[in-house]
Amino acid sequence: MLKRCGICNKGALHGNSLSRKGLAKKKGGTGKKTTRVNKRKFLPNLHKVRIKINGRPKTIYLCTKCLKKGKVVKFI
Repeated sequence: MLKRCGICNKGALHGNSLSRKGLAKKKGGTGKKTTRVNKRKFLPNLHKVRIKINGRPKTIYLCTKCLKKGKVVKFI
């Protein structure tokens, strides 16, 4: 199953994790230098939720934003 929101289709984003060393210029140093760049993923905050579709329960992943906005009706 894809790690995507079933309503807004929000998924993972790719980026970099930077490691820096050195004293900042603001603090009297020569500035921060990048020493390492690692690939990383920014994952959405997903929850597995049972919702009502055509009167029947179905389990999908929902992001917290859609859950808070009340875009779906939970099946209880």
